[in-house]
Amino acid sequence: MFHLLDIIGTMAFAMSGALTAMSKKLDPFGVFIIAFVTAVGGGTLRDVMIGRTPVGWMQDLTYVYVIILGFVLTILFRKRLDKLRTSLALFDTIGLGVFTLIGIQKGIDYQLHPVICIALGTMTACFGGVTRDILCTEIPVIFREEIYATICILGGIVFFILKKWNVEDDVLYLITSLVIIVVRILAKRYNWHLSPIEHGK
Repeated sequence: MFHLLDIIGTMAFAMSGALTAMSKKLDPFGVFIIAFVTAVGGGTLRDVMIGRTPVGWMQDLTYVYVIILGFVLTILFRKRLDKLRTSLALFDTIGLGVFTLIGIQKGIDYQLHPVICIALGTMTACFGGVTRDILCTEIPVIFREEIYATICILGGIVFFILKKWNVEDDVLYLITSLVIIVVRILAKRYNWHLSPIEHGK
């Protein structure tokens, strides 16, 4: 289940990156690069911080193949993805839920404190998107009014509560991912957001 979720998250973020790049009218190489960094950016930063080198995608080419597949599928079916913003939000949401879980589990594998594990989960989920947005000359979603990183933190708290209740691992992974995905969808649907801090006169 864990490996399957990892692959799903990688594919989702690769497609999210490709869609964003196409909306900016980048050439195919540019679209591929954005797809790649979106898919592996957060995980790469996480692995470097915990000393896991070479980083994950360099040790298993499955991730590279999945990113290439996501890139190709997005290019091939771009005309069917007519509701670009809806498609982008969906893929981004799936990646958010899955990668938060993966980052938390990596922290647990290294016997880190739950607070640090949640931070790693948030970083894994968010920083690929941060890199994507910066390269596409946008203010990253994580820094805007929209609820994003907060949902990852909520998912992390749910994860450790369920873990304390000795919920079976596969069920634990599935529930945590679904909580993040559902809350993210609701936040988009009902425009939940944090109010910006206004500059004083």
